[in-house]
Amino acid sequence: MPTYRDQAIVLHTNKLGEADRIITMLTRNHGKVRAVAKGIRKSTSRFGARLEPLNLVDVQLHQGRNLDTVTGVETVAAFSAQASQDYSIWTAGLAMAETTDRIISADHEPANAQFLLFYGGLKALVEEAHSPGLILDSFLIRSMSIAGWAASFDRCAKCDATGPHRWFSVTSGGALCSECKIPGSVTPAPETISLLGALLAGDWASADLSLDKYRKEASGIVAAHLQWHLEREVRSLKHVERRKDETVG
Repeated sequence: MPTYRDQAIVLHTNKLGEADRIITMLTRNHGKVRAVAKGIRKSTSRFGARLEPLNLVDVQLHQGRNLDTVTGVETVAAFSAQASQDYSIWTAGLAMAETTDRIISADHEPANAQFLLFYGGLKALVEEAHSPGLILDSFLIRSMSIAGWAASFDRCAKCDATGPHRWFSVTSGGALCSECKIPGSVTPAPETISLLGALLAGDWASADLSLDKYRKEASGIVAAHLQWHLEREVRSLKHVERRKDETVG
């Protein structure tokens, strides 16, 4: 069986037996990988806290039939320790990790774009480049776009008419004009639609100036859009703490 090495971000871990853990991680070149870290729960483990969720590591793996085996690991960026100092950053990071795990369903399928997006999002979180809630929502929108579920904010999702449009439908894929609106469409504030577009485009100058009420409405739309496409909820989103002191107004 071959051995390979890659950079990886730990998504989550699960106990296995008395001393081992199954580590689920997103690698730069090998997609999502599930591997056994033997003896990691022992106090004498040489892996220790390196394989904690959110950490960026340089990992060596031995390929197996069902699960690979971790044979070596070095910390590249201890995002876990940094994020755990602030609850809003920590919960946003975990929501990003769970979303990544859900969106990438197959193991060992290339997912370099998702890896780079996840890495950039974690780096922005721990550096507090913007409000954690905005970083999370931007990550979710972009992650869905990479997965092929891009929402339309500036054009009608049905007829492609140029916006802005008043209506929005998760099931239709975004904003709808008056002629294309369907039952169940919502009417978010124009500022909310503009914020969603800014988060997708990476227009942080506009996003950072958004008011709290529009951020809340945008977060609800993003969560609904994500749940619709995944066909299941991302449980960690319920625990995300939004910082009110970082919003304008």
